[in-house]
Amino acid sequence: MPDFDYSDTDWDAIARLRQWYSGDVHDSMEHLGLWGHLEGIRLLGALAPGAVVCGPAVTVLFEPSDRKGEPQDVYHHAIDNTPEGGILVCDASCAGGSCSGELMSTGAKVRGAAATVVHGTVRDLAQVRTLGYPLFGTAASPVGVTGKKEPRRAQVPVTIGRVTVRPGDVIFGDIDGVVAIPKERVRDVADAADALGRNEAAARARILAGETLQAVWPVA
Repeated sequence: MPDFDYSDTDWDAIARLRQWYSGDVHDSMEHLGLWGHLEGIRLLGALAPGAVVCGPAVTVLFEPSDRKGEPQDVYHHAIDNTPEGGILVCDASCAGGSCSGELMSTGAKVRGAAATVVHGTVRDLAQVRTLGYPLFGTAASPVGVTGKKEPRRAQVPVTIGRVTVRPGDVIFGDIDGVVAIPKERVRDVADAADALGRNEAAARARILAGETLQAVWPVA
């Protein structure tokens, strides 16, 4: 995807995915022979109970650097050019230090980003939660990045565990974790999640009506 052109984003499929939760989404992916769980990453910022985030990825890759003075221009540019509803995905695992906190989250929220996902630590969680911004990371740490690493490239593939996230791939996050969906398969995953969600809703209604779990699930 050249630069920050998101005109081919399948917003209809994304809207359908937002009806479900990460378990539905990943089960649907596995049914299709896909794997998308970004292992080790969890919600550390704010997300309302039952809420989810889902949108196209804007990627940032950090590399080791001993430069001082917070050289974050590549990351700032990515934040400033994130499309409305986009999700920033930062691979900052190359060295210690938290690349995202209050100011980065504020800039992303004002720009219209749906969330930030960091493969690495994050900080300023009290402020980020007050801001009401969904920030995901591996853990919290007050340590900064200056003299340790810096963002060197944006809109390139980034690898997190078993998953490579490309610009424009669809990111789904909730309280259980984060899932990445290849953009060319997002409609297939949405279709599968719709079917699974309908089956789960039917099973739930039958259980609440008094049927046993063993009799109800899996739906035939």
